[in-house]
Amino acid sequence: MTGHGFPRETPDTVCIVRLSAIGDCCHALPVIRTLQDAWPGTNFTWIIGGTESKLFGGIPDIEFLPLDKSSGFNGLRELRKQLRNRRFDLLLHMHPSMRANLASLFVRVDRRLGFDRKRARDLQWLFCNEQIPGRSRQHVMDSFFGFAESLGITSRSMRWDIPIPEPDIEFSDHTIPDDVPAVIVSPCSSMMRGRQKNYRNWLPDRYAEVIDHANERWQASTFLTGGSSMQEEAVANAIIAKCKNPPVNLMGKTTLLQLLAILKKASVLVCPDSGPGHMATAVGTPVVGLFASTNPARAAPYLSTEWLVNEYPTALFDAHGLSVEQAKWGKRIHSPEAMQLVQVADVCHQLDALLDKSQ
Repeated sequence: MTGHGFPRETPDTVCIVRLSAIGDCCHALPVIRTLQDAWPGTNFTWIIGGTESKLFGGIPDIEFLPLDKSSGFNGLRELRKQLRNRRFDLLLHMHPSMRANLASLFVRVDRRLGFDRKRARDLQWLFCNEQIPGRSRQHVMDSFFGFAESLGITSRSMRWDIPIPEPDIEFSDHTIPDDVPAVIVSPCSSMMRGRQKNYRNWLPDRYAEVIDHANERWQASTFLTGGSSMQEEAVANAIIAKCKNPPVNLMGKTTLLQLLAILKKASVLVCPDSGPGHMATAVGTPVVGLFASTNPARAAPYLSTEWLVNEYPTALFDAHGLSVEQAKWGKRIHSPEAMQLVQVADVCHQLDALLDKSQ
């Protein structure tokens, strides 16, 4: 059974399943905002990952049920307890993964809307009785908007409205000066299980050249942000060691909400394909995105495509002899050489153009 936007009674209760990652949850939120604007009387419940809930859980007009993925089946059992006596009018299964499939089983609902068969990975179609219309070669956010379109809602509310607590705003105010441009560099993409060979990260010495350029050309205040892993700490140390004008090192020193506050106050974020790029988009900060191992047409910061440095077509041809049109959508380049195609001069050119436009 498929959904194709035919009118139905407005649901009183909607449950969304999208556990992770932070970037994908950032893509999902405007879809939920669109539904809220179309259905102002509907109550929304979001089953979300535990880490992701630390960023989104303070949104007051959405109920969040965090699922701690690290707790394995204990987390699923706790979710089942929370949902035991509840029923919903509609489930939006926006996460084609087996863990999300299992979580969806605890949602008592008649309408279970998921991805079309081609995009319904991990047997998702077995856990849904309606599918959104099939589309090909879409940005992730556009694919998520297929859920709203399938429900007959074609307008888009491109808003996130993630509340930032006052102490986190004060943290950003004390950290970032007001009188010069603030350039944030988030150098590391996630290396979680399954992504060890994605090779999205750029070279530390090249980041250092960009930071020095921002200092010399724009007298900018510069900052490194990221997590607390040993890998990220090593990258930060390598960048700082190469800089003539070292940035403020915030690596591993911020919560997700503090990072969001910093990104909101910043002039620009420079990063590879990673969650912070989508967080910056959520607070209206432009992103110079560095792409070679992944296709930006699928995963770029949604509102910053004009500022991309895109070497994916070259990397794809070098690695596989394919054009972007010939390759499977979403094909990654599993080569540590791919990101070396991104040149400092091109990144500085985009940074200069962006900062010049914002003056």
